[in-house]
Amino acid sequence: MDLGLKNKRAFVASSSRGLGHAAALLLAKEGCRVAVNSREEANAKHAAESISKETRASAQVVGFAGDVSLPDVPEKLIQQTADAFGGLDILITNAGGPKSGSIDSLDDDAWQKGIDLCLMSHVRLIKAALPHLRKSDSASVLTVTSYSVKQPIPNLLISNSVRAATAGLTKSLALELGKEGIRLNSILPGWTETERVEELMKARGEKNQTSPSEEKRMQVESTALGRMARPEEFANAAVFLVSPAASYITGVLLNVDGGIIQGTF
Repeated sequence: MDLGLKNKRAFVASSSRGLGHAAALLLAKEGCRVAVNSREEANAKHAAESISKETRASAQVVGFAGDVSLPDVPEKLIQQTADAFGGLDILITNAGGPKSGSIDSLDDDAWQKGIDLCLMSHVRLIKAALPHLRKSDSASVLTVTSYSVKQPIPNLLISNSVRAATAGLTKSLALELGKEGIRLNSILPGWTETERVEELMKARGEKNQTSPSEEKRMQVESTALGRMARPEEFANAAVFLVSPAASYITGVLLNVDGGIIQGTF
């Protein structure tokens, strides 16, 4: 199936590793021009070089450094991308996870950092991208949230709360911008084999006096498929949703979670 992505122009936030990297790699494999991003310049450049090498330079890949949780960075990153590619067709807004903890252990600073990371980074990136997306004939935005939007995860209070706001943002903007031909969707990933999940499993193991592998085993027992996802399985869904092949899909909050969400809706 031709997804219609050849020569499309994309920016993928927080894409030097994990879910973002998997999406950026698959976009490049489909012939899309891709800007990858990391807080550190060396990581951004390394990610761009590794994707170029893996795709045998079949698509232009560039790397830009910047922390998307900082107020002035998203606009800068979007402008760099538009300058490099002559415009923008696809935006994937993605960010790391906020601090874990309970209501008693999380102070105002942790909450504010979580809001900037998991809500305002999406708001600022989308707002900065809109002038460019309005010039595209296949404009698409994908926000990456979490299955915690529908089913809260223990000890991830900030993530559970703030990512739900991003889901509301996505749905609202899909309605607001649909008449302009701009599509917005969100993926709610479940547990996936990424560096962040490894870190979470290690922290759980230390807290519960078990091993990361034991924590992982217990976690996957709650999924219908009985395993964690591979990053490329997330990427398959993400790249389809942002592609012209999904031209009549907007306002969707898609679970890519192995069946961990047990509710009907």
